[in-house]
Amino acid sequence: MLFRLLLIFLIAFSGMAQEPISVLVDSLAITSSEGEKSKISISIASQLKNEDWDRALHYLNIAEKHAINSDSEELIAQYNTTAGDMFFSKDALDIALEHYLKAYDYYQNKPSSSTSITLEQNLAVVHGRINEPLKARRFFKKLYDYAAKERDTILLAKILNNLGTSYIRSQVDSANYYYKRSEKLLRTVSGETSLKAYLYGNLGRVYFLKDSLDQAQNYFVLAANYIEKESSTTAQSKGWIYNSIATYYENINQLDSTIAYATKANRALSDNQYSFENQAALRTLYRNYINKQDYKNASEYFQKYDAVRDSLNLEEKAANVEKIKVEQEFKNKEEIRELQDSKRRFRNYIIFLGLVSLLLLLGMLLYRFRNKLKRTELEKQLATAKQKELESNIQLKNKELIGKAMVEIHRTEIIDEILTDLKQVRLKAAKKETQNAIDYVVKRLKRDTNNNLWEEFEIRFEQVHENFYKNLVQRHPDLTPREKRLCALLKLNLTSKEISQITGQTAKSVENARTRLRRKLNITHSETDLSAYLSSFD
Repeated sequence: MLFRLLLIFLIAFSGMAQEPISVLVDSLAITSSEGEKSKISISIASQLKNEDWDRALHYLNIAEKHAINSDSEELIAQYNTTAGDMFFSKDALDIALEHYLKAYDYYQNKPSSSTSITLEQNLAVVHGRINEPLKARRFFKKLYDYAAKERDTILLAKILNNLGTSYIRSQVDSANYYYKRSEKLLRTVSGETSLKAYLYGNLGRVYFLKDSLDQAQNYFVLAANYIEKESSTTAQSKGWIYNSIATYYENINQLDSTIAYATKANRALSDNQYSFENQAALRTLYRNYINKQDYKNASEYFQKYDAVRDSLNLEEKAANVEKIKVEQEFKNKEEIRELQDSKRRFRNYIIFLGLVSLLLLLGMLLYRFRNKLKRTELEKQLATAKQKELESNIQLKNKELIGKAMVEIHRTEIIDEILTDLKQVRLKAAKKETQNAIDYVVKRLKRDTNNNLWEEFEIRFEQVHENFYKNLVQRHPDLTPREKRLCALLKLNLTSKEISQITGQTAKSVENARTRLRRKLNITHSETDLSAYLSSFD
């Protein structure tokens, strides 16, 4: 008995939040006081909210039951404050607001305390988050009067920052006015890195809305610097600031900076993945990876975003059902059978929501799969178009190569004919001066004649088909230079007649050369086309 009383005394007065959960659960089992049971359950629920949400809700319900049975308004207010904090941490703002208002009914007529001030701050923030700026401002202004009376500079700066946020969607200049006042106060204090980061992030948003991009970027840089200096800043705060900066860079179409800060937000929220802030970071990442045409990363982050979005939707709906159940229990604790029916409806509703969500997920996956098929088809068409363009370019270069070869050969033939005629004229010339002049012209013509025509042709050919000779010689090392030249001309899809014009041979000689070449290439008894076979050496 003495041990039980000592244990209850220690639980009541020595910081239950620091006790291990197993100790608290054991204490809950042995204590008989309704008030102590409620306090212990509140402590267990608070510790479990980030690890096991279902168990946390279970102990929260136990805390409520014992708080009501204790007939202590203060204990009921403590329960509602804790419940509001827990639902606020899960972004279930409607449920959090309801609990905060119930707690505020008790504290608003009491002398100001840290609990009541924190509660008013939470109410102001929640009203701001659910887009009820007038109600938010009412609480902020009440807090402002208290902070001014107490001359609490830091609290004043926080309130002014929050007041600015309540105006940012409707009156940018008013928002800027309160942010500037907050900034002025914070210049007089050291530390408060997290608050300064928040404030500069808000000022960056204001100047972006005012189209002052340079000032906006300066403030966002300051916000990032402050948040990275402060190791104790909450993950939610870091996520919000990095998301704000990522949104700014996204709006000015700087994809790399957007992805960098959205990634920082996602990493900061690694322990709180299923939050609206992390959902915003993942949405920014997959959209901007799509814009960068990095479909692999885009797909990866979209799957993560989709999972978080589905989870948040389910939690929100589950919280709304829980709200109905809590309201019924609070109004009439005697209606046990109605509560049991409500629980059954709750389970059925969750099953229904699960089926609907599964169908939605399947539909989304089907939609994504269809889009993926379309992208694959487009990429295939693009690759085909590029291949055709490449083949067209090669054909064009081949035609240019053949044309240049034909022109050079024709030019050489004309010069040879002129040389022959000049030799005849020289024999008939009587004067020495005429013979010397003819010799000079002949010498000039011979010098201008390209004797290395085939060498130049092969150089140009290798520029277009750089691997052809290398692969051909590896497979058939015993080919003569004349045979390799014939292979090159056949690679260009030239007919025997065209080859005879270029080489100066008869068409019959070319045909005989083709037959010998087939024999040497070991395709004599094959139906393989000679030109097609040679094309495989590219």
